[in-house]
Amino acid sequence: MNRKANEYLEFGRRLPPLNALRAFEAAARHLSFAVAARELHVTPAAISHQIKGLEEHLGVELFRRRNRGLELTSAARVCLPRLSEGFDRIAEAVERLRAEGESASLNVSSAPSFATKWLAPRLHRFASAHPDLDVRINASTRLVDLSRHDAPAAGEHSLSTLDDADIGIRFGTGSYPGYRVDKLFTVTVTPVCSPRLKNPKDLRRQVLIHDNLSADDGCPLWDAWLEAAGIEGVDTARGMRFNHSALALEAAADGLGVALGMPVLAGPDIAAGRLAKPFELELPIGFAYYLVCAEASFMRPDVAAFRGWILEEAAASAKGKE
Repeated sequence: MNRKANEYLEFGRRLPPLNALRAFEAAARHLSFAVAARELHVTPAAISHQIKGLEEHLGVELFRRRNRGLELTSAARVCLPRLSEGFDRIAEAVERLRAEGESASLNVSSAPSFATKWLAPRLHRFASAHPDLDVRINASTRLVDLSRHDAPAAGEHSLSTLDDADIGIRFGTGSYPGYRVDKLFTVTVTPVCSPRLKNPKDLRRQVLIHDNLSADDGCPLWDAWLEAAGIEGVDTARGMRFNHSALALEAAADGLGVALGMPVLAGPDIAAGRLAKPFELELPIGFAYYLVCAEASFMRPDVAAFRGWILEEAAASAKGKE
């Protein structure tokens, strides 16, 4: 065994028991055995026993018992600040170890329709490239940016956090102060329906399918698309309503009517022949999907890996390369 190892072993033999040091530090801070016992979840008698053993180990008196309580000796007053600092550093080191242990899981928060229709079908590629990293998807309807409106729509909320996620995918205007933001792609909408639907271009005779975006009173997308397409006489107040875009797309694929869908979400179903686009017009709506993460976690290896991967996937998706 080398000299350095011997020195460490010898130091370890001289170091008093950790429990005794914790008992002294807590009692010295509070000047109370009873309060220290509550903090450390032991009995006052156990604190007294630990400190007595520590005094015997060191050969130094640490407390003087007075009628009104405890008083630190001069030796105790000298060592208390450094001992407290040492425990703070130990606690910090343990938290770092815990954080490193938890870094094997990456928590991603996303709107349900985006998670279902776009993200989930591609995740196998990220998993193959990073087999040691577990991705946990939290599909939340709260990931809606309503910053363009004066107040949130019914049943929706504006966000100021990522709901404890490491990284989030938001649908909105891209204004997220205090966060690192990457634009994934802009969003357009166009009618989609089952290929089996008869006369899909005659929207006056079709059931219109609305989702939480196209049915929002502050964002009447069916009206906007029809105006842009020059189609009149369609009653946009009627039809079926769903609170998620994915549900509206499924209803359209099942032949229940015509949905105003986002090609970025409907793309796989269109390519598979489950959905068809009866019109060429795609209307930009001024919103986009954004990747959002806290500045403090931006350079974390797991966050950086996911960010790089999803930006590449988004670029390929925008070019029609799945």
